Amino acid sequence: MKKALNVFFIFLKLGLTSFGGPVAHLGYFHREFVAKRKWLEEDSFVELLALCQFLPGPASSQLGMAIGYQRAGVIGSFAAWFGFTLPSALLMLGFAYWMPAPTSPTQAFVIHGLKILAVAIVLDAVLSLGLKFCRTFKTLGIAIISLLINLALNSGLAQIATLALAGCVSILLFQQNEAMNLLVGPQKVSFERNPKSQKRFAIVNLIFFTIALIGLPALASATDSTALKLFNGFFRAGALVFGGGHVVLPLLKAEVLNHGLMTQETFMAGYGAAQAMPGPLFSFATYLGAVSLRSPSGIIGAGLSTIAIFLPSFFLIFGVLPFWNQLRSLPKLRSALIGLNAAVVGLLAAAFVNPVWASAINSYEDLIVAVLCLACLKSRLVSSFLA
Repeated sequence: MKKALNVFFIFLKLGLTSFGGPVAHLGYFHREFVAKRKWLEEDSFVELLALCQFLPGPASSQLGMAIGYQRAGVIGSFAAWFGFTLPSALLMLGFAYWMPAPTSPTQAFVIHGLKILAVAIVLDAVLSLGLKFCRTFKTLGIAIISLLINLALNSGLAQIATLALAGCVSILLFQQNEAMNLLVGPQKVSFERNPKSQKRFAIVNLIFFTIALIGLPALASATDSTALKLFNGFFRAGALVFGGGHVVLPLLKAEVLNHGLMTQETFMAGYGAAQAMPGPLFSFATYLGAVSLRSPSGIIGAGLSTIAIFLPSFFLIFGVLPFWNQLRSLPKLRSALIGLNAAVVGLLAAAFVNPVWASAINSYEDLIVAVLCLACLKSRLVSSFLA
């Protein structure tokens, strides 16, 4: 329990300070858990990130769940999610009830400054991971091709296709002995101590995921309950969207606008507010649930929507991670991991260009501030709270 509380407070800090969107969160996580606390080696971090990119749902939140799981088991996973999500969920709930005035110039200035800090943090992660996993011409080539593909296509499906392609190409490019040399560091990502129990738990979670995905639509169509329809819609959004973040917007928009639960202006006002919040963008669901059911059921709607959109991630993380050590020991998968690691660097670099850089750097002054932030991060001059 002590470990779980520690996980909660660390992720609560990240939930309060991680501005810049899902990609920036990966930079914050890398700095916090790899560079600073040494909870994970670079290899383990990138492998978990690649795995979370493969799964539907919010990749950064799922990575946080996986890190919490690695540190303190199932309770640690819930603690990581709750700490990281709580600040933005409460802020979005407050916005749903009070709909504050447009952002003041001072607020806009602070938010812009936080976005510039996110530029430095994500660039720091890209450079660190690039030096680790792009040490040959082959891996550098995979990273560059991944970067170009995702700059051109910029979609969640493109990310999945890039990772799959990189893994297949890597199997052809790297022999087993070369894979052993390139996959440096620990060769195991450990979770809980009872593998058999964990695998049984994993299978149960995958069964529940399948039952919910198939059964909830049938149950929702058989009843007039708005709350159940809302839960079903947000569960499907969390279960079927690859890429997370902004990619989930069309599904959420269809769920609430097509059913007449709010106006497009109200929807976009909440979406704009979500961009300015720290923590996961999926907390936008909290706002939508609160507005959809309205007072006095708004808090219930907010809770249902927030749980529903993140619930598939728990099922998938608990269902997949216990099998990861067994899977990664396969020779061909070890070869594939080399390409996956390099492709992840390319994906992060593409996301660094757009949206992280594109949304923050608007002038030479912004660029100078970003360079100074990066210099501070590299020289340890920035406080541990911001780092």
